[in-house]
Amino acid sequence: MLPGCVPWPEAFARRYRERGYWRGISLFEMLRQSAARTPGKTALIDGERRLSYADLVSESEDLAVGLHALGLRPLERVIFQFSNGLELMVALFALLRAGVIPVMALPAHRRQEIGHWVEHAGAVAHFVPAATPKFDYVAMAHSVAADHAGIRYIVTAGPAGPGVTALEALRTQGRQSSAASITLPEPAADEVALMLLSGGTTGMPKLIPRTHNDYVYNATQTGTTAGFGPDTVFLAVLPMAHNYTLACPGVLGVLANGGTAVIAEGTAAETVFPAIERERVTVVGATVPLVAKWLDSDQLGRHDLSSLKVFVNGGAKLAPELRRRVEERFHCEYQENFGTGEGLINMTRIGDPEAVRYLSSGRPVSEADEIKVIDENGNEVPEGQIGELATRGPYTIRGYYRAEAANRDAFTDDGFYRMGDIVRVVDGYIYLEGRRKDLINRGGEKISCEEVENTILAHPKVMSVCVVAMPDAVFGEKACAFAILREGCALTHEELVVFLQGREIAHFKLPERLEIVNEFPISPAGKILRRELRARIARQLQCEQVRRGRV
Repeated sequence: MLPGCVPWPEAFARRYRERGYWRGISLFEMLRQSAARTPGKTALIDGERRLSYADLVSESEDLAVGLHALGLRPLERVIFQFSNGLELMVALFALLRAGVIPVMALPAHRRQEIGHWVEHAGAVAHFVPAATPKFDYVAMAHSVAADHAGIRYIVTAGPAGPGVTALEALRTQGRQSSAASITLPEPAADEVALMLLSGGTTGMPKLIPRTHNDYVYNATQTGTTAGFGPDTVFLAVLPMAHNYTLACPGVLGVLANGGTAVIAEGTAAETVFPAIERERVTVVGATVPLVAKWLDSDQLGRHDLSSLKVFVNGGAKLAPELRRRVEERFHCEYQENFGTGEGLINMTRIGDPEAVRYLSSGRPVSEADEIKVIDENGNEVPEGQIGELATRGPYTIRGYYRAEAANRDAFTDDGFYRMGDIVRVVDGYIYLEGRRKDLINRGGEKISCEEVENTILAHPKVMSVCVVAMPDAVFGEKACAFAILREGCALTHEELVVFLQGREIAHFKLPERLEIVNEFPISPAGKILRRELRARIARQLQCEQVRRGRV
């Protein structure tokens, strides 16, 4: 593997090959095999634009040759920051075909983050969207390049400019070169295909190197588990450069199984629901903040959503109360998707009992996934007891890229990745209790934020809620609830406490402060940034103490 990466031990790699988990093909070859089966079928839809499987292959191959002509070479890293669209998928497959490694940045990332990854990955190019009225990506790319001499190329999905190459020009050049029988070597299946970004809610994300072998398995196995096939029409709403929407099963899972992926033009219900109706979408993927907004939207009864068979949530656990509402209001089956960019993906199964669908975070998608629940000392705990989830398997990495210190903390000596999630396992299903930092320690009493959140969500005035720890001089920590209310509603802390007491929640779990907000801070991947809420309430308490001291 690429220097700086941690390979699977040879005994494990041999086992994964012998048992067929690793097929020995690249991600581009995975696409090529799907195209060979149904070349004329529509692979991607982006507004009025459509690409067949055959066109996606040919355009990506042409662009791969154009990228090679530009000067990019196998195993070089590039910052890949395209917005959702056909261009993203064509460029991604082109890079994969050329053996160039994309670092999967998101459109929301800015100069400080991009500069960090340029330096850490040793990137030689920056791929950016066209400049928009809201933000000039090309200008940012020039600024980053001025600070990092290693950047040789800026490539844009928009028009060319001084020092900037247009993607379309490269594709045209590549098509002309391809006509002259210029071909590229096939990427090695056990080499790094792309680099994902770690969760990023606790500091600067680390780089996750995913190989062709393991990511092909990731996409195909999650797609099989989800029941994806030629009739699947998947709506990609969230950033497609993120692991969840890209390959869990996401767009790659669709393409591996011969389906069609529709690229949404935005995340608002006014955009998403008409797209479901127009394209007869069968599967849509969302995150917690979007689910709450869609459920509260007046658009629900205005569009024909009867084609929808499965509603998937990922990124963070959705409260059982909201899962029930999804099934009631969208008239389809809810599926929870819980996993990590480092590897392990768990999913509830179509047809699972209601209790499992509403309460669990699913079970591993592969028979080869090894999981265990460990205590603070790394010892495995009995089934049903709470501890940290650890895993290893054919699509779970053995280490971050160039991160020896982080690897010592995140991986056990025998190769298990410590996910940082507090869970219990019952009958093979995982029940997520929260992150290590999402458990509130109130004077020794442990409070699960998600348990309290689910109880609060039953309140008719509450649209969405996030419970976090706030500092306390006596107990160490207490619970603070940040809530987004339904339009026109008001809610006091006293009213909330009375409601929760009526639900017979333990007294020590009652939130001891209520903050009403219009929105939550959200990461580029769509996750609620709990650390920012914790910091916000801590600052607020400190200011209140100062004011009281002055009085």
